[in-house]
Amino acid sequence: MLRLATPGYQRFSQATSLQATFGGGEANVAVSLANYGLKAEFISRLPKNDIAQACIMDLHKHGVSTENMEFGGERIGIYFLETGAVARPSKVVYDRANSAISEIKPGMVNWERVFENTQWFHWTGITPALSQSAADTVKEAIEVANRLGITVSTDLNFRKNLWKYGKTASEVMPGLVSGCDIILGNEEDADMVFGIKPEGVNVTSGHVDAAAYQSVCEQMMARFPRAKKVIVTLRGSINANHNTWSGVLWDGIKLMKAPDYDITHIVDRVGGGDSFMGGLIYGLISYPGDDQKALNFAVAASCLKHTIYGDFNLVTVAEVENLMKGDGSGRVSR
Repeated sequence: MLRLATPGYQRFSQATSLQATFGGGEANVAVSLANYGLKAEFISRLPKNDIAQACIMDLHKHGVSTENMEFGGERIGIYFLETGAVARPSKVVYDRANSAISEIKPGMVNWERVFENTQWFHWTGITPALSQSAADTVKEAIEVANRLGITVSTDLNFRKNLWKYGKTASEVMPGLVSGCDIILGNEEDADMVFGIKPEGVNVTSGHVDAAAYQSVCEQMMARFPRAKKVIVTLRGSINANHNTWSGVLWDGIKLMKAPDYDITHIVDRVGGGDSFMGGLIYGLISYPGDDQKALNFAVAASCLKHTIYGDFNLVTVAEVENLMKGDGSGRVSR
């Protein structure tokens, strides 16, 4: 997508210019993985125009392949961002109707070719929210990946303002999530999509009780028995600039919790969940058999993302591992 953001903390009604960058759920994950040294490819549908070409060039700059990109349609999707401050929350306005990706259909992408020499396929709940044909295309990809033995992960990423084509997330998502090995969500996703929620949790208190999410993870795994791991990000919102941040991972036997981070001066929280997912995928691939370390890597990586403007998490493995070791001083590296 094209991201158009007001400068600084200006409101839409104040801004006389908008800062243009690119981003989007799956693309953000791909950039993280490429930064960590893994081969990553982004699959989507874009129009053949200069704006889409600029998007592709941006992905290439960050090491992400677009070899199997599908071209067609008239426009790229856009979202407008107004960054909040203190007690005023951020706002997002979507302009994605009739975008090229919303008009993608099964059969357009040769998934057999895409998945050659592939070990992992990731999708988010944002894509099937765009249209029935987009949801059908995601289902097509999942079915091919399942048949080929490829690990499939999803970030539930519920966006109420995108589900406008006559179907609800509760109707569409179960059939897609049932094909997933790894499921990620935040404190709202499981509730809003599947009606599964923790009891007695108030994220606006600034603290989130990790133990309260074990029942959520258990219920998710019971509903989707293919899943080997269910992960929940834990964000405590003190205000728009100050959050606490952690996560839990349930492997069907044990609930693991990552360290807590106190993020006192948020630069940009958009893409925080995607940076978590990118870190988690890297961790599960790079630290086989050590889910705790993979979870810790994901939380540390996404903590650092909150200090970076834009959708992409532009950090290295060394920077993440330094934070995991407790070096959050921010001292100048010389």
